[in-house]
Amino acid sequence: MIIINGLGVSEGIAMGKLSLREIIRPDISKKYIDDIDAEINRYFSAREQTYKKLDEMYENALKQCGEREAELFQVHKMMIEDDDYQESILNLIKAEHQNAEHAVKVTSSKFFDMFLQMDDDYMKSRAEDVRAISRMLVDSLVGGDLDGMKDIKPGSIVFANDISPGEISKFKQRGVAGLLASSGSKNSHASILARVMGIPTIVGVGDGIKQEFFGKNVILDGSGGEIYIEPDEETHKSFIIKIEALNNQNIELEKYRGKESITKSGKKIDVYANMNNPSELSEILTSDAEGIGLFRTEFLYLGRDSYPSEEEQFQIYKNIGMNMNGKKVIVRTLDIGSDKQEKYMNFPKEENPALGYRGIRVCLNNPEIFKTQLRAIYRASQYGNFSIMFPMIISVDEIREIKNLVLDVKEELSEKGIKFNENVPLGVMIETPAAAILSDDLAEEVQFFSIGTNDLTQYTLALDRQNSMVGDKFNSSSEAVLRFIEIIVKNAHAKNIPVGICGEMASDKTITEQLLNLGVDELSVSPKSVLAIRKNVILSNAK
Repeated sequence: MIIINGLGVSEGIAMGKLSLREIIRPDISKKYIDDIDAEINRYFSAREQTYKKLDEMYENALKQCGEREAELFQVHKMMIEDDDYQESILNLIKAEHQNAEHAVKVTSSKFFDMFLQMDDDYMKSRAEDVRAISRMLVDSLVGGDLDGMKDIKPGSIVFANDISPGEISKFKQRGVAGLLASSGSKNSHASILARVMGIPTIVGVGDGIKQEFFGKNVILDGSGGEIYIEPDEETHKSFIIKIEALNNQNIELEKYRGKESITKSGKKIDVYANMNNPSELSEILTSDAEGIGLFRTEFLYLGRDSYPSEEEQFQIYKNIGMNMNGKKVIVRTLDIGSDKQEKYMNFPKEENPALGYRGIRVCLNNPEIFKTQLRAIYRASQYGNFSIMFPMIISVDEIREIKNLVLDVKEELSEKGIKFNENVPLGVMIETPAAAILSDDLAEEVQFFSIGTNDLTQYTLALDRQNSMVGDKFNSSSEAVLRFIEIIVKNAHAKNIPVGICGEMASDKTITEQLLNLGVDELSVSPKSVLAIRKNVILSNAK
């Protein structure tokens, strides 16, 4: 038996024969082109063909996953239309007389490397998208076996060097048991679709899969990120038991679908889901969450070359509000800076960005950008049950400045005759020790608190949560953090406002009851954790 490690990006256990997804492509080496105009026309023709393929993928995903996941393919169309991407290809054709397919290949490598070097994991994952759309363009230019699936059989575990989002639905249709890839990331669109479609998947296995492994029996553990080649009898039996346990666990959790999250003592707890980007909406709806407790809107601003317009944001918020059908949607305003920034934002270089220009500081220094987002949210407020919360607050003065800008936005909308909800609740992210200490004063200014335990832990313990050298010391449930939570809840309840937790701590099933005993009113977790946390709440003895 051989064990290979990778990164598990879609949970579950799969058993089957290992198959190779092999795409045979024609030569795309560099060639000198005499007729530049003809080559440019050839490129644009291929681009149109690629658009049609993306539209087909959109329709397939729409049927299998829902609108939010299907929109990933519209995003791919936008990436092809990106000015910098297209300009690079056309310049290589015009200035260097390169053939279009080679120009696409060179541009793809340049943009892939650029995204891969970024600090933010979400932006790194965009590298895979660039490679996927470039591969489709090349296939449209020269022809090729786009999916390489003719020899893939149902029930097999498929290995590929890389997997594009468009291929995920095809693998699902083929009935594959699991997926392996030599490259990839947890936040790539392909990984997101694999999770939504329930295909156990491991990426980042590098060159661990050898030619002689194909055709052999394999066990893929999407949770642990391990692949077992020709597992021995004991290992095989242990995974059969694990599969039965997982099935029983999921059956057990389904009993809590549709139930209210009420403790044995009768206290109602709202179990919400966190949302990183709109593509996760269908997963949230499927999760049976009682609302969205944290919509991280900064991801609307990342992976692009300019700020999103008011209209673009409005349409996104409106769609979410309407789909949530009256359930609460808590929108966190733009929280950029630190490891979340783009070139067009022109951030200054900082020695310690985690303690620098980020969150509400950026918004208050750029009121027009901030007001654009606020206008979009308020315009959408008539289509859903929205609340707004503000990140990285350290003073009461900041909240008062924000409220003045909110008044300006309301007046602007009223003057234009635009309808909106006048009474959208405003809240504060408590994620700095300053906000925790001032929580009694802040509670007088807003309608709710949400504790961001990731940053609160980082700043309380003076530990960089992204530094692997101190990762073993990073503990959200440390006594210091728990005491802060107790203080925050006490001060909030004294002013009759609710307190939620939207950091990783909320998903920790081992401390659910402890958090409820501290008086927490809401828990916002990953969509997959909703039913498990609801079960903990219902079985809790918390008073």
